[in-house]
Amino acid sequence: MRDAYHKHLDWLHRELIHMGALCEDAIASAVQGLLEDKPAMREKAVALEKEIDLKERELETFCIRLILREQPVAGDLRQIIAAQKMIADMDRIGDQAADIAVLSRFFSGNGGGVPLSVPIADMAEAAAKMLANSVDAFIAADLETARAVIAFDDVVDALFLKIKGNLIAIIAQDPLSGERCLDVLMIAKYLERIGDHARNIAKWVEYSITGQRGSPA
Repeated sequence: MRDAYHKHLDWLHRELIHMGALCEDAIASAVQGLLEDKPAMREKAVALEKEIDLKERELETFCIRLILREQPVAGDLRQIIAAQKMIADMDRIGDQAADIAVLSRFFSGNGGGVPLSVPIADMAEAAAKMLANSVDAFIAADLETARAVIAFDDVVDALFLKIKGNLIAIIAQDPLSGERCLDVLMIAKYLERIGDHARNIAKWVEYSITGQRGSPA
């Protein structure tokens, strides 16, 4: 029975890695579509969001069946509960990557891309790094890495504040750029939320290992 249970957990771990990779691809595609004005990359991000939705439903069903069939307790149960929460957060990350892709369509061909002073690419890279490291921490039961991800959310938040400040300065110099700048700020907000979801994943990793979880704030 335990061998079968561990095989199920191994499969779940592989699928969580796959779902995380889909989310990373969606983030990268959405941001590339925005910054390089590539419609194909924007549409790829939207398509990946649908694939992530399907994976979320598949894995959520698997976790419920695993709990009902194996009736795990203590650390085993915490691990499956944490996986369910992680799956939900990754689904939201896919949603937000698609939101970036959809919003970036308004930048296409109108000569008004993201200003060079706005570090959207840096923010996207930081948020994607948080996601990758949080999933790795779960697979390896690595508490130190999970806590490092939680702390790194401050970096993403600082980038958001920097972008916000830069956009305010741009609007002050060119009031006609206000609408474009508000769209860029919304994209930065989506990236901040992606970082928040990656932080949540890391907190569920902490819970799966220690039974303790910090506040959601």
